[in-house]
Amino acid sequence: MRVITSPAARLGALVLVGVVLSGCASNDVDEERYDGVAERELYEQGREALESGSYVTAKNRLEAIDTRFPFGDYAEQAQLELIYAYYQMDDWETARAAASRFIRLHPNHAQVDYAYYMRGLSAWQAGRFSLESLKLIDISERDVGATQDAYKDFTDLVTRFPNSQYAPDAQQRIVYLRNLLAQHELHVADFYLRKKAYLAAVQRGRWVIENYPQTDASRDALAVMVEGYLGMEMRDRASEVLRVLIDNDPDNDRLDGRRFDPKYVKATPLSA
Repeated sequence: MRVITSPAARLGALVLVGVVLSGCASNDVDEERYDGVAERELYEQGREALESGSYVTAKNRLEAIDTRFPFGDYAEQAQLELIYAYYQMDDWETARAAASRFIRLHPNHAQVDYAYYMRGLSAWQAGRFSLESLKLIDISERDVGATQDAYKDFTDLVTRFPNSQYAPDAQQRIVYLRNLLAQHELHVADFYLRKKAYLAAVQRGRWVIENYPQTDASRDALAVMVEGYLGMEMRDRASEVLRVLIDNDPDNDRLDGRRFDPKYVKATPLSA
């Protein structure tokens, strides 16, 4: 069974591929076009189109194999390469669906780790703009679903296939996504503080600490909790969390020595 592409080619996820997709609807697979065309010929045509960057053509040939020869010699490989074709066409939702389908149908396939990786990579691309420019808009209104999907998909990959050739790249993306998602939660908590929703802010801060403890954001989450408790006039609880903040991050921007200066809450500065 042929390998889809080299690892270097597959790891081109950080490069935006400029593909002009004009008239895609008119290029849907026409079953009659492939009547009498052998499976191997369709596959070779699809491979050639894929390697030359003609992704719409590749998609059509590979979809024809999947439709006309679902149990053929090239069926499984065609399904794998369809994931890559959809991805290169920036059709990330379809790529994720195709990857999920392959994982469901072929959980023990030798290249199933590639399907997990491409599923995560497609979610990564779908969510890559959702957390940029956090300070430009009200972050509480941002949908981070695709970014969370990518985090889960990459985590599944490294958990199930720790020795996969894709695991090192996935692990680096996990670290990045973990910090990004934690930072998003802090922006939401900051929004709650500004709106005087202090309990919600405290809960967000606690959630970051419990779910992303290895991130730098977890320390700022402690500061959020201190201010949230001050807003609720629970100075004893605020003092408890403040001591934890001082022990873990004595150089935090919100600290002046052992004194905590609230950013939004109109309260007397708190000292530990």
